[in-house]
This record gives sequence, C-alpha cells and structure tokens, in this order.
Amino acid sequence: MSVNKTKPTKDGRCWIFQKKYVNLLGEKKSYSSAHYKTKKEAKEAESLFELSFTDNVNYNGMTFLDLYNKYVEIQKTTVKQTTIHSYYKRWDYVKIFEKVRLCDFSESHYQLFRKDLMSKNLSDSYRNDIQKFLKILLNFATKWYGLDFRNVYNKFKNFNDPNAPIKEEMLFFTFDEYCRFREGEDDLLFQCAFDILYYCGLRRGELLGLNWTNVDFFKKEIRIKDNLVRDFENGGFLITSPKTKKSIRTIPITDNLVDELKLLKERAKKVYGFKEKWFVLGYEEPMKISRLRDRKNLLCDKAGLKQIRLHDFRHSCASLLISRGANITLVGRYLGHTKIDETLNTYSHFFKSDLDSIVQGLNNLQK
Repeated sequence: MSVNKTKPTKDGRCWIFQKKYVNLLGEKKSYSSAHYKTKKEAKEAESLFELSFTDNVNYNGMTFLDLYNKYVEIQKTTVKQTTIHSYYKRWDYVKIFEKVRLCDFSESHYQLFRKDLMSKNLSDSYRNDIQKFLKILLNFATKWYGLDFRNVYNKFKNFNDPNAPIKEEMLFFTFDEYCRFREGEDDLLFQCAFDILYYCGLRRGELLGLNWTNVDFFKKEIRIKDNLVRDFENGGFLITSPKTKKSIRTIPITDNLVDELKLLKERAKKVYGFKEKWFVLGYEEPMKISRLRDRKNLLCDKAGLKQIRLHDFRHSCASLLISRGANITLVGRYLGHTKIDETLNTYSHFFKSDLDSIVQGLNNLQK
C-alpha cells in the first residue's frame, strides 16, 4: 500500500492511497481511495483501510456483528459522538442478523427484516431511517470487502403504510400565544432563553451552546457556531459544531433582545471570575435542558396554553417569519437549513394564506 500525489481536484485535493487485496470470495481486487487535501489525511485514511486487513476476523465467515463493530470502529474517527449514538439505536433493529454471515445475506433475510420492522410500533420515516442504515452497512461491506449485494438492493423499497395514521399537525405558538406565554416569566435569564428560541429559531443545542463571544451588541446579531450535546460516553456535555455547515450562521436580533442580553451580561459580570467564554444561559457551565423544559411546562400551564416542545419554538419562529412576509429562501437561511427543499417540506403549509391571496387575485380578474 502506498500514498501518492496525483492530479488535483477542483478544490485542491491531490493525495490518494492505493491497495491490492483479496476479497471475501477470494478474488483479487484493487482499491484506489478518494482524494485528500494533505498527505497526512491520506495516511490516516490508509491506516483505517488497513485495519480491515490486519485484525483477527475471518473474512469468509464475517457476520453482520463483525461488520457493524468494524464500521463503528472506523466511523468513531470521523463523525460526532451523537452520530455514533444514532448507530447504536438503529443497530437494535438490525442486530437480528448479527450471527448471519455476510456472504449468506439474501432477499429472504431482507423480507424478514421488513416484516420485523412492520411488527414494531414505529413511524414509516423511522423505519426508512433504519433501512438506510442497513444499506450503509452493506455498502461498507461492498467497498471494504468486495461483496456484491445487488441482488438484494433491487428488492429494497421505502416503507409507506397506507393505513398509517395521518401525521398530526405541527405544533407552534402564534405571536399572541407567545405573548401570553411570555407574560408569565419574570426571570431575565428565562426571558432571554425563550425570546432567543422564539425570535431566532435556534435549535436547543445551539441555544445552550451560545457564549458571550457569539453576541455582537454593536452589530445587533448573534453568531451560531457551537452546539451543546449530551456526552453519551462520559456523562455531562460536549460542545460540537452545529448540525450542518449551513447551520453555522449569523442572524440579526431585535432591539428588545439586545437590551435584555445586555442586562443579562451585566448580571453575569458581577460573578467572580467572569469570562467572555461563559455561556449566555449559565456561567462556566451551561443550563441543563431539563431546567429549561420544566420552566416551559410551568409557563404553558400558567397561561392555559397547549404544551409544545422546545423544538416547536423553532417551528413557531418559522411561522412568525412567514406570516410577516418572509420568503421561503430567507426563512431557510435564517433557520440554517442545508437545502431549500428542507424548508419547503417542513413549512409549506404555513403558506396557506398566500394561496388564498392567489385565488382572490384570480377572482378579481373575473370581475
């Protein structure tokens, strides 16, 4: 195996590694990697690839459990801990095959997999996520061990139960409802928390990950570049990058929110040892999500409002923006969506009033 420099891609990646190996079926194969930006990155990828040929697994008898463990081992070096945790949860539904040899996997196994998922109380979207994970594992086996699952792939189809209950409408607060909710809060800390959620549409982790360096009082904007997540391995919390690259964004904030944050910062600065890196919702340690959730539940009950999730404040923000005339592209940028399709698929129903205005326009033409 060797690392070589080759013709660069458009974005300047020019390092690759190449490998000759024998796959599970005893066939001689050649592997040429993707392009990497630096020699170091290529060598690291080379080492990961080499792992699959240096451990003690008997490839001819490799099972799904062997494959899963190898996949997670390699992915731990490249993805977030939260992503690894999602693998653990999806594996619970795939591990019925943990003793099945990869070379024995057939259409019959796949049909058993579908039947097993249909017997469980899961949404079609989650069933499709689990099926996607199964395909990821099979693709990994194809890329790293040369197995061919095309005879099974063409049997894959999305879950779409025609008898499934109709999805409930999205929950959100109208502006009047939020004002009623907000009237019951007299603590500046929670006032800021809920106003940021409602008027800025942040995800929970983005809110809890904010520190004072992210707030620009002169420009009246906040920079979202950190995300607070639970540390599943060690307990406590981790600060990671936001969900996607598009989620790293700078958005303007209202004058009222600027004033509130100024007061909150002045209060924090009175605490001994204050640092700009301290969390906006907290000090050296961030506020616990359970504390924010309990406060939300209390305020909903106090105002006689329906209970919505903290994530539904993000939907409420989208509804507010759209009702005030913001177009779908700007809403997507404000919320940090990767693609406009994501915004359209999630919030198109909020544009009903716009459809009504279109019909009214047609009516006017006919008068």
